[in-house]
Amino acid sequence: MGGPMTDLPSVLAEHEIEPIPGAPRAAATVRPPTRDALAETLAACSADGLAVAVWGGGTHQGIGHRVAADVVLSTTGLDRVTDHQPEDLTLTVEAGVTLAAVADVLGPHRQFAVLPETSPEATIGGVLAAGASGYRRLRYGPTRDHVLEVTLVTGDGRLVRAGARVVKHVQGYDLMRLVCGSLGSVGVVVEACLKLWPEPPALATVAVADPTAALATAFRPQAVLETPAGTSVMLAGTPEEVAAQAADLGGDPSEGHRWPDPPDPDTERGRWSIRVPAPAVPDVVSALPAGSSFVAEHGVGVVTAALGGPDAADLRVRAERLGGSVVLLDGPDHLYADPGPWGADPPALGLQRRIVARFDPDRVLNPGRPAGGL
Repeated sequence: MGGPMTDLPSVLAEHEIEPIPGAPRAAATVRPPTRDALAETLAACSADGLAVAVWGGGTHQGIGHRVAADVVLSTTGLDRVTDHQPEDLTLTVEAGVTLAAVADVLGPHRQFAVLPETSPEATIGGVLAAGASGYRRLRYGPTRDHVLEVTLVTGDGRLVRAGARVVKHVQGYDLMRLVCGSLGSVGVVVEACLKLWPEPPALATVAVADPTAALATAFRPQAVLETPAGTSVMLAGTPEEVAAQAADLGGDPSEGHRWPDPPDPDTERGRWSIRVPAPAVPDVVSALPAGSSFVAEHGVGVVTAALGGPDAADLRVRAERLGGSVVLLDGPDHLYADPGPWGADPPALGLQRRIVARFDPDRVLNPGRPAGGL
């Protein structure tokens, strides 16, 4: 896999586009315009044993091992909002719809989907595949909790649907949770139905000195975020509720939420996600090298930091002892070799291999990218 193709299958040639900047080098880059065309494309790739790198907005492509691809498959041709039911608080979109486009649709209705706040160019499919969640996870839970229905195309071109476009339903297997964070290994998401929330009437940010004390004081804050500049508590509710909580915290509220940007990687440092039990976040922050750029999500158990390889390796040892992990989100190539993007293999790797084999029997979708070289 990964070599030039002398005979491009006709179904790929039909949807071929120019190479995407930043995408892996491949013999072909394709952008199917419909889910059926995408299914046809993957069936052809599977039949010919062609490795496929799936590409949405490109914002989460740094996660995991590099893919040696024969074909780059862009999902941006699937860019339609297919259904919005404001009264039922549901939105159904194709995988290539960006988070900015979702916000544009929901804004006039004063609704929002619980999605990452700082990457408007990301696509819905990419967010689900990466298992990415926003800073409001403390209040609302991770992104996967808000996926009601998902349609995906398996590695060999089968269309699979799971869930239902209702807030409450019962099913045997929660395929939506399986898809979230799979990095495309069980299929390419082509459509998803998301649960929505009404926009609170008042939003405020309060600066505090002690994040642990703030967690104990505030009632269901949207986030408690620490950066080198200090700690902010994000509040939401009625104006009276927000004012009362700000008074309890002993701070002056400023209107709105000011979400911090994640730290940027450079030629030596990568952007790493340090995932530990929530009570261990203050210890992780204390262990960061002096002068580190970071965002610590107190109450959630996630610290995103810019780190060099040796510091990331030391923190990985500490996190894994706690049952956590340190994952490379983006950075220079040398970090993918040492200390590597994933750390220890997941304990359920054997089970994951068996599941992936059911959905991608020829292992053509992002091969080798997930943890364990899956």
